[in-house]
Amino acid sequence: MGRSRGGLTTKIHAVVDANGNPIALKLSEGQAHDGRSATDLLETVKAGQILLADRGYDSDALRAAMVARDAWANIKPMPNRVNVPAFSPWLYRYRNLVERFFSKLKHFRAIATRFEKHDANYLALIKIAASRIWMRFMSR
Repeated sequence: MGRSRGGLTTKIHAVVDANGNPIALKLSEGQAHDGRSATDLLETVKAGQILLADRGYDSDALRAAMVARDAWANIKPMPNRVNVPAFSPWLYRYRNLVERFFSKLKHFRAIATRFEKHDANYLALIKIAASRIWMRFMSR
C-alpha cells in the first residue's frame, strides 16, 4: 500500500485477453508510475500480439520492450510528446475490455471498498474475484 495525501492507496494493474478475462494481475503503490510498475506484467504479451494501454503507460522504455518481444504497443501518446509514435484510434477502442473487467471487479464489495489492508491479502481477494469472473465466462 502506498501513502499519499489521501491516505493509503493502491493501483490494480491487469492484462486481459480478447474476451476481457484476466490473464495477469498486479498491485502497485498509488503514487507509483504506471509504466514502470507494469513492465513485469507484459511478459504475457507474445510475438505478434497488440498491447492496448492508456496514456499512463506511455513511455519509450515500455514501447522498446514491446518491440523486443515482436509485439506492437498501441498506447495513446501523451499530449506533450515531441516524437509522436504510431497510434491507431480504431484499435484503441477495444481497450474498453479492460475497463469492463474493472467494472466487473468492482461488483465485489471487499475489492471496491478496499476492505483488506494488507497487500498480499488484497491481491488474493482480487485473484479470487478474477477466477469467479472466469467461471462466469466459461459457464455460458
